[in-house]
Amino acid sequence: MSTTHNTPRTAQVSRNTLETQIVVRINLDGTGQRHLETGVPFLDHMLDQIARHGLFDLDIRATGDLQIDAHHTVEDVGITLGQAFTKALGDKKGIVRYGHSYVPLDEALSRVVIDLSGRPGLEMHVPFTRAMIGQFDVDLVFEFFQGFVNHALLTLHIDNLRGRNAHHQCETVFKAFGRALRMAVERDPRQANVIPSTKGAL
Repeated sequence: MSTTHNTPRTAQVSRNTLETQIVVRINLDGTGQRHLETGVPFLDHMLDQIARHGLFDLDIRATGDLQIDAHHTVEDVGITLGQAFTKALGDKKGIVRYGHSYVPLDEALSRVVIDLSGRPGLEMHVPFTRAMIGQFDVDLVFEFFQGFVNHALLTLHIDNLRGRNAHHQCETVFKAFGRALRMAVERDPRQANVIPSTKGAL
Protein backbone atom coordinates (compact mmCIF):
# COMPACT_ATOMS: atom_id res chain seq x y z
CA MET A 1 0.00 0.00 0.00
CA SER A 2 1.29 3.45 -0.89
CA THR A 3 1.15 6.19 1.72
CA THR A 4 0.69 9.07 -0.70
CA HIS A 5 -1.50 11.85 0.64
CA ASN A 6 -4.60 10.64 -1.21
CA THR A 7 -4.44 7.07 0.09
CA PRO A 8 -6.56 6.20 3.11
CA ARG A 9 -4.42 4.45 5.69
CA THR A 10 -6.80 1.85 7.02
CA ALA A 11 -6.62 -1.85 7.74
CA GLN A 12 -8.50 -4.76 9.23
CA VAL A 13 -6.79 -7.80 10.74
CA SER A 14 -8.21 -10.90 12.41
CA ARG A 15 -6.46 -13.31 14.75
CA ASN A 16 -8.01 -16.65 15.68
CA THR A 17 -6.28 -19.09 18.01
CA LEU A 18 -7.35 -21.60 20.64
CA GLU A 19 -6.81 -18.81 23.19
CA THR A 20 -8.23 -15.69 21.54
CA GLN A 21 -10.42 -14.47 18.70
CA ILE A 22 -9.69 -10.86 17.78
CA VAL A 23 -10.67 -8.39 15.06
CA VAL A 24 -8.93 -5.01 14.80
CA ARG A 25 -9.86 -2.17 12.47
CA ILE A 26 -7.70 0.95 12.37
CA ASN A 27 -7.66 4.28 10.55
CA LEU A 28 -4.40 6.16 11.07
CA ASP A 29 -5.96 9.39 9.79
CA GLY A 30 -9.04 9.33 11.97
CA THR A 31 -10.48 11.56 14.65
CA GLY A 32 -10.19 9.31 17.70
CA GLN A 33 -13.42 7.38 17.24
CA ARG A 34 -13.30 4.05 19.03
CA HIS A 35 -15.26 0.92 19.79
CA LEU A 36 -13.41 -1.28 22.28
CA GLU A 37 -14.60 -4.65 23.57
CA THR A 38 -11.74 -6.82 24.84
CA GLY A 39 -13.34 -8.23 27.96
CA VAL A 40 -10.58 -6.54 30.00
CA PRO A 41 -11.97 -3.19 31.21
CA PHE A 42 -8.63 -1.63 32.12
CA LEU A 43 -7.17 -2.59 28.72
CA ASP A 44 -10.16 -0.93 27.06
CA HIS A 45 -9.43 2.18 29.12
CA MET A 46 -5.80 2.23 27.94
CA LEU A 47 -6.71 1.56 24.30
CA ASP A 48 -9.11 4.48 24.60
CA GLN A 49 -6.12 6.68 25.47
CA ILE A 50 -4.26 5.54 22.33
CA ALA A 51 -7.22 6.30 20.08
CA ARG A 52 -8.14 9.61 21.68
CA HIS A 53 -4.66 11.06 21.95
CA GLY A 54 -3.32 9.51 18.75
CA LEU A 55 -6.44 10.54 16.77
CA PHE A 56 -6.67 6.99 15.46
CA ASP A 57 -10.04 5.40 14.77
CA LEU A 58 -9.94 2.02 16.53
CA ASP A 59 -12.46 -0.80 16.48
CA ILE A 60 -11.19 -3.73 18.56
CA ARG A 61 -13.31 -6.77 19.44
CA ALA A 62 -11.70 -9.60 21.38
CA THR A 63 -12.83 -12.80 23.03
CA GLY A 64 -10.24 -14.65 25.09
CA ASP A 65 -9.68 -17.27 27.76
CA LEU A 66 -10.29 -14.85 30.61
CA GLN A 67 -11.31 -17.73 32.83
CA ILE A 68 -7.55 -18.42 33.06
CA ASP A 69 -6.35 -14.82 33.21
CA ALA A 70 -5.99 -11.77 30.95
CA HIS A 71 -2.49 -12.59 29.67
CA HIS A 72 -3.38 -14.12 26.31
CA THR A 73 -6.01 -11.49 25.53
CA VAL A 74 -3.79 -8.51 26.33
CA GLU A 75 -0.77 -9.92 24.47
CA ASP A 76 -2.80 -10.95 21.43
CA VAL A 77 -4.56 -7.58 21.22
CA GLY A 78 -1.08 -6.02 21.11
CA ILE A 79 -0.02 -8.43 18.36
CA THR A 80 -3.14 -7.89 16.25
CA LEU A 81 -3.05 -4.11 16.68
CA GLY A 82 0.61 -4.16 15.59
CA GLN A 83 -0.27 -6.17 12.49
CA ALA A 84 -3.11 -3.79 11.62
CA PHE A 85 -0.83 -0.79 12.17
CA THR A 86 1.81 -2.19 9.80
CA LYS A 87 -0.78 -2.97 7.15
CA ALA A 88 -2.35 0.49 7.38
CA LEU A 89 0.99 2.32 7.34
CA GLY A 90 1.97 0.79 4.01
CA ASP A 91 5.30 1.63 2.37
CA LYS A 92 6.09 4.49 4.81
CA LYS A 93 6.68 7.04 2.06
CA GLY A 94 6.23 10.59 3.24
CA ILE A 95 5.94 9.90 6.96
CA VAL A 96 7.77 11.84 9.67
CA ARG A 97 9.09 8.51 11.04
CA TYR A 98 10.10 9.71 14.53
CA GLY A 99 7.76 10.68 17.34
CA HIS A 100 8.04 11.60 20.98
CA SER A 101 5.82 12.82 23.78
CA TYR A 102 5.95 13.72 27.45
CA VAL A 103 2.63 13.38 29.27
CA PRO A 104 1.88 14.25 32.91
CA LEU A 105 -1.06 13.19 35.03
CA ASP A 106 -0.96 14.78 38.45
CA GLU A 107 2.24 13.45 40.10
CA ALA A 108 3.09 11.02 37.26
CA LEU A 109 5.15 11.83 34.16
CA SER A 110 6.05 9.53 31.28
CA ARG A 111 8.10 9.88 28.11
CA VAL A 112 7.64 7.79 24.96
CA VAL A 113 9.95 7.94 21.93
CA ILE A 114 9.26 6.07 18.67
CA ASP A 115 11.18 5.28 15.49
CA LEU A 116 9.24 3.58 12.71
CA SER A 117 12.48 1.85 11.85
CA GLY A 118 11.28 -1.44 10.43
CA ARG A 119 13.08 -3.17 13.30
CA PRO A 120 11.36 -4.36 16.48
CA GLY A 121 12.91 -3.03 19.67
CA LEU A 122 11.41 -2.28 23.07
CA GLU A 123 13.02 -0.54 26.03
CA MET A 124 10.45 -0.15 28.79
CA HIS A 125 11.32 1.25 32.19
CA VAL A 126 8.21 1.69 34.31
CA PRO A 127 8.69 1.11 38.08
CA PHE A 128 5.05 0.47 38.92
CA THR A 129 4.34 1.21 42.56
CA ARG A 130 2.04 -1.79 42.89
CA ALA A 131 1.48 -5.09 41.10
CA MET A 132 -2.22 -4.74 40.40
CA ILE A 133 -4.40 -1.89 39.16
CA GLY A 134 -7.80 -3.15 40.25
CA GLN A 135 -7.96 -6.59 38.63
CA PHE A 136 -5.27 -5.77 36.04
CA ASP A 137 -1.77 -7.24 36.43
CA VAL A 138 0.74 -4.50 35.53
CA ASP A 139 3.10 -7.12 34.03
CA LEU A 140 0.68 -7.25 31.10
CA VAL A 141 1.58 -3.71 30.05
CA PHE A 142 4.97 -5.02 28.91
CA GLU A 143 3.33 -7.97 27.15
CA PHE A 144 1.01 -5.63 25.25
CA PHE A 145 3.81 -3.40 24.04
CA GLN A 146 6.12 -6.32 23.21
CA GLY A 147 3.40 -7.87 21.08
CA PHE A 148 2.75 -4.55 19.35
CA VAL A 149 6.44 -3.80 18.71
CA ASN A 150 7.17 -7.26 17.32
CA HIS A 151 4.47 -6.87 14.67
CA ALA A 152 4.47 -3.11 14.07
CA LEU A 153 8.25 -3.32 13.49
CA LEU A 154 9.22 -0.18 15.34
CA THR A 155 11.64 0.96 18.02
CA LEU A 156 9.84 2.01 21.19
CA HIS A 157 11.33 3.58 24.31
CA ILE A 158 9.01 3.98 27.30
CA ASP A 159 10.13 5.69 30.51
CA ASN A 160 7.99 6.57 33.48
CA LEU A 161 10.02 9.39 34.95
CA ARG A 162 8.04 9.72 38.18
CA GLY A 163 4.82 8.65 39.77
CA ARG A 164 3.26 7.30 42.96
CA ASN A 165 -0.12 6.15 41.68
CA ALA A 166 0.14 3.08 39.43
CA HIS A 167 -3.00 4.00 37.50
CA HIS A 168 -1.52 7.42 36.77
CA GLN A 169 1.80 5.86 35.76
CA CYS A 170 0.11 3.53 33.30
CA GLU A 171 -2.24 6.13 31.87
CA THR A 172 0.58 8.57 31.17
CA VAL A 173 2.42 5.80 29.30
CA PHE A 174 -0.52 5.04 27.03
CA LYS A 175 -1.36 8.70 26.43
CA ALA A 176 2.25 9.48 25.55
CA PHE A 177 2.38 6.41 23.31
CA GLY A 178 -0.69 7.58 21.39
CA ARG A 179 0.71 11.08 20.92
CA ALA A 180 4.19 9.88 19.91
CA LEU A 181 2.72 7.42 17.43
CA ARG A 182 0.52 10.16 15.98
CA MET A 183 3.61 12.33 15.43
CA ALA A 184 5.58 9.52 13.80
CA VAL A 185 2.89 8.59 11.26
CA GLU A 186 2.15 12.20 10.26
CA ARG A 187 2.65 12.93 6.57
CA ASP A 188 5.44 15.37 5.82
CA PRO A 189 4.51 17.45 2.74
CA ARG A 190 8.18 18.21 2.07
CA GLN A 191 8.92 14.55 1.34
CA ALA A 192 5.57 13.26 0.16
CA ASN A 193 6.95 10.35 -1.90
CA VAL A 194 10.21 9.78 -0.08
CA ILE A 195 11.03 7.06 2.44
CA PRO A 196 12.67 8.93 5.35
CA SER A 197 15.88 6.90 5.54
CA THR A 198 19.37 7.23 4.06
CA LYS A 199 19.06 3.52 3.24
CA GLY A 200 16.03 4.20 1.05
CA ALA A 201 14.03 1.57 2.94
CA LEU A 202 12.37 1.09 6.33
